[in-house]
Amino acid sequence: MASNPLTPRRSIKQRHPKLPPDNARAILTSAAATARDRMVISWLADGGFRLGELCGLHLMDLHLRENAACGQCRSRHVHICHRDTNPNGARAKTKHSWRIESGSVVGGLIRRVSPSMIHTYFEYMTTEYPVGVEHGMLLVQLTSAARGRPWSPAAARAMFRSVSDRAGIGKVRPHSFRHQFATNILNASRGNALIARDAGGWSSATTVEEIYGHTEVDDPLFSVALETVWGTT
Repeated sequence: MASNPLTPRRSIKQRHPKLPPDNARAILTSAAATARDRMVISWLADGGFRLGELCGLHLMDLHLRENAACGQCRSRHVHICHRDTNPNGARAKTKHSWRIESGSVVGGLIRRVSPSMIHTYFEYMTTEYPVGVEHGMLLVQLTSAARGRPWSPAAARAMFRSVSDRAGIGKVRPHSFRHQFATNILNASRGNALIARDAGGWSSATTVEEIYGHTEVDDPLFSVALETVWGTT
C-alpha cells in the first residue's frame, strides 16, 4: 500500500553538526565579563573540550610546562580524569584509568593546549582565582556569596546564554565549539580522521580505529594540525 502522505517524515540526522556563528569566539570573548569566562571560551574553542570535562578539571591535571613529570607528552597538555567525587557534579564522559605518581597525574585522556589557552589560564589564576581554595578544582564561582566554590556545568551554560545575549549573536551552545574544533582539525590535517579523533578525545570513531592505527600526541603532523588551528604556525 502507498504510504500515508500525512505521515510525518523521519528526521534525517545531519552529517555535519551545528557550528557556532562566524567569529563567535572573538565576539563572545569581547563580551565576556571575567577572565574566567574568557578562559572557558578559549579552552572550548582550542581544546575541543566537553563542558563536563572542562568543569571537572583539577589544577593538578594541568601540565602546562614542556616535558612534564608525567612523561606522557612532551608538549603542554592536560589530563582529563573521570572523577565521581567532584563537588560540582562535573564528570568526564570517558573513564580512562589514571593515577597519581610522585604528586603528578598520570593517565586519563591527554589533551594538548594552545598558547592562547595558557595565556587565558594565567590571566584567570593571577587576577580572579581566590586564595585559600582547598578543593583544588580549576573553575570556581566568583560571586561574593559563593566565591571559591566549584563552578558547575549548569552555571557555565548560564554564562554562555548571558554572554551570547549580551553579544547579540543568538544562542551559542558550548558544545558547538567542540564541533567547530573537529571541523577545523579535519580541514587542517587534510581529512585525517584519526588525528581529529585523538586531538579531541573521541572514542566512538569505530571505523577510523579499525582502518588506521593510533597517532602519538607528539607526532609532527599532529602538532602541525593543532598549530594551524591555533594560528601559531
